[in-house]
Amino acid sequence: MRVAFNLNDALMKLFLSIFRRNVIQLILIAFPTIAFAQDKMTGTIYDAETGVPIAGAVVQIDSTFHTTTSDLGGRFSFSGLNVKQYHITVSHISFVTLNTFLESGVDLRIKLSRRTYLTEEVNISANRTGSKSTFAFSEINKKELEKNNLGKDVVTLLNFLPSVVTTSDAGNGIGYSGIRIRGSDATRVNVTINGIPVNDAESHQVYWVDLPDLVSSVEDIQVQRGIGSSTNGSGAFGGSINIQTHKLSVKPFAKVNSSAGSFNTFKNTISFGSGLLAKYFSLEGRVSKITSDGYIDRATSNLRSFFVSGGYYGKKNSLRAVVFSGKEKTYQSWYGLQENLLDSHRTFNHAGMYFDAQGNLKYYENQTDNYRQDNYQLLYSHEFNSSFNANLAFHYTQGKGNYEEYKSGDSLSNYALILANTADTTTKISDLIRQLWLSNDFYGLTWSVNLEKRKWNLIAGGAASRYTGKHFGKVISSLVPMEQKYPYQYYSDDADKTDANLFVRGEFSASEKVKLYFDVQERVVSYAYTYPGIIPFYLSNLQKVNLFFFNPKAGFNYLLSPSLQAYISAGVGHKEPVRDDYVSSFPPFHPEPESMIDYEAGLRYNSGKLSCAFNAFYMDYKSQLILNGKINTVGEYIRESVKNSYRTGGEMEVRYNYSAHVYLKGNLTLSKNRIKKYVEYVDNYDGGPQIANVYESSPIAFSPGITGGAILEILPVKNLSIGFAGKYVGKQYLDNTGNENRKLDSYFINDLHLSYTIHPRKMKEISFHLSAYNLLNTEYISNGYTYSGYSSGLRSDYNFYFPQAKINWLGGITVSL
Repeated sequence: MRVAFNLNDALMKLFLSIFRRNVIQLILIAFPTIAFAQDKMTGTIYDAETGVPIAGAVVQIDSTFHTTTSDLGGRFSFSGLNVKQYHITVSHISFVTLNTFLESGVDLRIKLSRRTYLTEEVNISANRTGSKSTFAFSEINKKELEKNNLGKDVVTLLNFLPSVVTTSDAGNGIGYSGIRIRGSDATRVNVTINGIPVNDAESHQVYWVDLPDLVSSVEDIQVQRGIGSSTNGSGAFGGSINIQTHKLSVKPFAKVNSSAGSFNTFKNTISFGSGLLAKYFSLEGRVSKITSDGYIDRATSNLRSFFVSGGYYGKKNSLRAVVFSGKEKTYQSWYGLQENLLDSHRTFNHAGMYFDAQGNLKYYENQTDNYRQDNYQLLYSHEFNSSFNANLAFHYTQGKGNYEEYKSGDSLSNYALILANTADTTTKISDLIRQLWLSNDFYGLTWSVNLEKRKWNLIAGGAASRYTGKHFGKVISSLVPMEQKYPYQYYSDDADKTDANLFVRGEFSASEKVKLYFDVQERVVSYAYTYPGIIPFYLSNLQKVNLFFFNPKAGFNYLLSPSLQAYISAGVGHKEPVRDDYVSSFPPFHPEPESMIDYEAGLRYNSGKLSCAFNAFYMDYKSQLILNGKINTVGEYIRESVKNSYRTGGEMEVRYNYSAHVYLKGNLTLSKNRIKKYVEYVDNYDGGPQIANVYESSPIAFSPGITGGAILEILPVKNLSIGFAGKYVGKQYLDNTGNENRKLDSYFINDLHLSYTIHPRKMKEISFHLSAYNLLNTEYISNGYTYSGYSSGLRSDYNFYFPQAKINWLGGITVSL
């Protein structure tokens, strides 16, 4: 263990030293390799119909790591080539993908034809940003996702992106998982699938456990950091995640994927696609099952899902129906581990623990979370001409489920229970089993129109949705006989929320080098809810909130050279409180909606071998709703409003293709996240009012000052890929006081990924994958919470942690026909 720790520490220091070097020095190191290369490839990509250069086309030299994107003039280049002829792929959302052999050493002219059928991809373009964006973003494509898709949740596959921190309640990335971007929790990260909002309308959470094996049906994922471009659903205050499901596959396919590994983890997936039928129709489907015992005791997961997509793809019209569903049953592991048990019982889980009549320790077998979510999408696109298209999408999501738990020694008054033996006046508590239910419906539409001219690209769009939710609880049994018959419903709270927005976004090419950007959104939110439990006599049980938000953004992009661009932008965002913020307070003490001005500036460099991105940001918040380090009875973090706070820092991304068989990419974020003046209120266990402590410029909870990731991938022989990955996360505080006694230590973890592919006759391919996670067996913690209190004038802290798995592995095989 000591050797492993020293090696891990050394690797961490090496990792940080690499990224702290001057970037110019890195470029100077790379350029000699380019200059002395044997040959190069340059060219321009044109629209075959109009002759206009195409910007943003992706050019890839197959079976290598050489990839680039055409600039505003349609130009691209590769350097360091060592043979004369290459097979390349040229792709763009609006044109037919070109696969051809081309020679290096000459200036090429490549013409792309307009698509003869309209794909569903245009539906999601309104929510995405492009290569000339004035916001920071990263993308991960289907090929990268497939390499690591062995059963873990979607967000764990995004762990190595800039400014991202992920965590898992079960400790192994399966079940309940979470993500933070720039220190902002998941309620402030906007998520859409095909442009349809996914965040729960009330809690703003995305419960990835309800979307098991979604990755097997995903084409690509774009993660925008900061305020980003206008999107649908709850506001993006830390970032946004835009997921596109599989695009049209012209050729039929069938695929079987099975994987297994640590903690009795198994994943089985069957998927198929019909290809293009009768020139215009296509059908695709998938069924999946994932089971795991989890790293934490009894943190089991039983996840099932399916995905079906079918549509018509014409020359001017496309109509696509998408249905995907997830059903989960997970043993609760959201309470964490007491600090004093970390060394002796690292995987201990106290959920469901009780003592029987003989005093024996027991665990309730059905201490589980049970939920099913069905998603329906209907996506329509029409192309009026090559410059003008329109999109309309209808969606409906239905969810229903409960979590069941054993409550030991709970007060009968909490449930209005009446003893069967009414003569008994001494019994006030009893063990009982309860279920908390949620049943909701979410439906609406999104739309957009896109007009693209030589200098203008205009997008207008919007969305309207309605959410209805029913919250209710049932007691299904009790140790002491009660007068009520079981199941007995002891509370019921309803909610109704409507959300509508309109936006206009535009890009104007003021010259060959300057592109101006603007984005204006108006959003209206109306929320009606009922209070749980007892409310003050002067309040109506039904409460209503109406909010209006105006969110403008502007920026410009300047092309310094064909390979180098600079940008700057500023944007205003607003965000409403979540349900818990409202029901845990009474008027006029409801938290105010939060607002933010996000300033971004950066540089992007892209050549055939080296690409770099540098981004600086300053996010200035008013009434920011931040985590205070505590959780409620269902494991959700409790938030509080702070008047003035900010997040500022710099992000760097680098990708260097050393050769056709070796590439390195990495990222580093340095940030400062502060509350200008924070007042902490601590319980006084001796009675009397809470004790207030004031902190100046205190660090915001769960906001590490440094994060970084790096991936080295090598193709030593044909069809074999070896990948090494490292992730560093600096220390995080559990609350907003900056106290070293309430923090998560920094950690550095390492993964190893192996992939090998063969191509048998009469079969597309067979791929073998093996991943070893946390290779150096690091004991680390990525999440936690804390409580504090004063007794006899002394303060006590009670910290709880979510330990993550030590070294573990998953292996899989994929057969593609």
